[in-house]
Amino acid sequence: MLNSTQRNSGTDTAHRQLSSSPFHADHSSTRVSASRYDAPAAESHTCLQVSSLSAGYGRSQILKDVSFCAKQGEISGLLGPNGCGKTTLLRALCRQLPFTGSCLLNGRPLEQMTARQLAKQISYIPQRSGIAISIPVIDVVLMGFNPVLSLLAQPSRAQKEKALKALRAVGLESYAGQDYQTLSEGQKQLCILARTIVEDASLLLLDEPESSLDFPHRHRSMELLTEIIRGQDSSHADSHTSAEDTSNERTAFYGKAALVTLHDPQLALKYCSRLILLKNGVCTAILQPAKDSLPDMEDALSEIYGPIRLRAFEEKGCLSLILLPRV
Repeated sequence: MLNSTQRNSGTDTAHRQLSSSPFHADHSSTRVSASRYDAPAAESHTCLQVSSLSAGYGRSQILKDVSFCAKQGEISGLLGPNGCGKTTLLRALCRQLPFTGSCLLNGRPLEQMTARQLAKQISYIPQRSGIAISIPVIDVVLMGFNPVLSLLAQPSRAQKEKALKALRAVGLESYAGQDYQTLSEGQKQLCILARTIVEDASLLLLDEPESSLDFPHRHRSMELLTEIIRGQDSSHADSHTSAEDTSNERTAFYGKAALVTLHDPQLALKYCSRLILLKNGVCTAILQPAKDSLPDMEDALSEIYGPIRLRAFEEKGCLSLILLPRV
């Protein structure tokens, strides 16, 4: 196992940086490199920088000195066993829990932002929506505009049209007038994803968005999230929209970052650019599946899931990874 403490942007970032040639199977080639993580890609910059974050509930400390970054145009996956602190981390970033350490959102400390400023910058989707009243599905999606609406203001016609297009993108357009409470748990998650599509937050925090979805909808929801993060406005996607029109309507979705807790490591390997591994409230490794070697990733993932092995295969000209138990 590799063990390294490195510096990132002048702050202590304790993590294992695993980088040799992608999908390399030779253990002897493994090496530790600071440059891949510390130097941002030319086309993106850091949206969220977390350094030495500790948080918990009352006197019970759950997270201990966690450090990582989330970059624009990337989905960062939080992986770890139940109780490791994934949800606690998201709640701390929303300032629902007190924390110590440093959290910079687009270079600005979270504690310097008002609640309204935070709502404009961060979109948080918990495991359960918390909506307990009868309300039309379309109105749930329109809640995404609340941070930019003044008191007692009503959504505009353009905002209502965008909400309908977001429902179309997740396959719920025909449910727009239906009571949200009558939806299945999976449909409710898709509805909340539609609300996320219309929000103009730069950081998306999603807590197990795939937990109630069936297999095809899990992948579709992650594909939609990828489109949002990469600047492809799914709420405008239909067969009658020209490429030029779609390009003009993508600007509100440019430059976003996502931090997602996932139960399914297979989804994380497929859709996440960066994997942040937690165990007992500590960050044990930060992986980049497109860059790190198979042996290094196997070692890191085995630390939180037990003995596993990874297999690479080519799919439509791209390398994909499959995680299997080691027997």
